Amino acid sequence: MSGGLLPSAELGPPADPHPDDSGALVPASARREAATVFTTVVEEIASGKAEFPLPGSGRTARRFAALRAVAEQDLSAARLVEGHVDAVAILDELGAPPPASGERWGVWAAEPPGEGVTATATGAGWELSGLKQYCSGAHTCTHALVTARTAQGKGLFAVETRAAGYSPLAGTWQAVGMAGSDTPDVRFAEVPAVRVGGVGSYVERPGFQHGGIGVAACWYGGAIAVARTLREAARHRAEPHTDAHLGTVDVQLHAAWAMLEQAAAEIDRDPQDTRGEARVRSLRVRAFVESVCAQVLARVGRATGAGPLCHDLRHARNVADLTVYLRQHHAERDLAELGALLARPEDERGDQR
Repeated sequence: MSGGLLPSAELGPPADPHPDDSGALVPASARREAATVFTTVVEEIASGKAEFPLPGSGRTARRFAALRAVAEQDLSAARLVEGHVDAVAILDELGAPPPASGERWGVWAAEPPGEGVTATATGAGWELSGLKQYCSGAHTCTHALVTARTAQGKGLFAVETRAAGYSPLAGTWQAVGMAGSDTPDVRFAEVPAVRVGGVGSYVERPGFQHGGIGVAACWYGGAIAVARTLREAARHRAEPHTDAHLGTVDVQLHAAWAMLEQAAAEIDRDPQDTRGEARVRSLRVRAFVESVCAQVLARVGRATGAGPLCHDLRHARNVADLTVYLRQHHAERDLAELGALLARPEDERGDQR
């Protein structure tokens, strides 16, 4: 076949991206699968069968391990579970009531350029209006914590997704990677809301930094899932380059998990961040885990070639999901912030949250 694109007149309708009936790469099927896992995990948390200890509780490593375990199974589901347990931690830290049994919460705090959401005080409380982007679990969550502008500054508000005026917008989540995370834009039109904490308290609390490391634990679990394909390849063929890639991936993953465990221990020693180290810690851990995940993606691909990406639906989905989820890291922007913090004299750094 010669190179180049076919003339448009020769192009037929798009082929079904999913060659069999397993539903692995059909977005609607991926959403249902992730929603099922999410619902099951939240029910297990409520019943005590699953445990995600609060950050700084003395068992933060257990929290990271639980997030990693869900991510190894389904990274989109892990994104939803991470949002729920992060909401639980936020509500606890800001002195609000915990979720009731049967409730599934999300945290929708992305602030890309655009319209955004405004909170207006009313006689009965608050109302939210506007457009919030990247609302993971928009169709599955029963409640969400949403950041919004107020006349006094940025605030955090709890909403019910069954309220009138709440509308996920069809067609606004076209991702192949993380398709199952169900992350469309949501339109709010005078949706009743309850304020949680004060102005700025969402980002100023120590747990904001601790929660960012929990996201890195999910990335790590996704990398473990991708690396399984390389391990299986090495088991079934004796080839030194494959072995070298596997050895390098193992070293990198081992180092990343050691860093996550160290971060958990540091959080447990100083949950209120009295030493002002939480921001630097979060930036370091997220940057390192992101770089390890990127290496895993590259080395697994180089070692195994196109075969698994073209013929193994689960692996192709794991690769696509991890590639998209990693972009929650702010790359050079976060590295520049870390460098700027470290460049300041220690006696001038103060509270680095």
